[in-house]
Amino acid sequence: MTETHKGVSRNEEGSPPFIRLFGRYLRDQGLPVTSQREAVAKVVFTSEEHLSVDDIEHALRLLGERIGKATIYRTLDLLVRSRLVEEHDFGEGFKRYEHRLSNQPVHEHLICVECATVTEFESDELYKIENRVREEHGFMPVRHSLEIYGLCRSCQKAGVQLTNEGLICPIEII
Repeated sequence: MTETHKGVSRNEEGSPPFIRLFGRYLRDQGLPVTSQREAVAKVVFTSEEHLSVDDIEHALRLLGERIGKATIYRTLDLLVRSRLVEEHDFGEGFKRYEHRLSNQPVHEHLICVECATVTEFESDELYKIENRVREEHGFMPVRHSLEIYGLCRSCQKAGVQLTNEGLICPIEII
């Protein structure tokens, strides 16, 4: 049986075209293409999840790689700068990473504040709004981001209730 972690399998061969794109970016920047950088990139490109540094480190260990967190962080920074990978902050106290070369490269996120599940979705309505706003304001968007925080279906079924602890913004009580 193949051992997996966060959608990364030990037997996956990776996506050589994406690795080659990253290698070309590194060479264009005058940086060396190392096996460690390629291994980190391969983990990210072969996962459909939103990976944390810890997830990536664990997946690398499953693959027999011993790569330190500093190298992982530096490689992720290069992947983000190359625009092949997107960095997300879902309010967990750490960043998550996903490659932009999926079947659904433009999508939005639903984030469960209880279990931290991230669900991706597409919306034709959002594209229409973006186009309307672009035309109305003469604005040329290059990207957008929408993250909706709340309770996922599973947490709602489990009876989880949201509480209004802490400060309340005056607009919330109108």
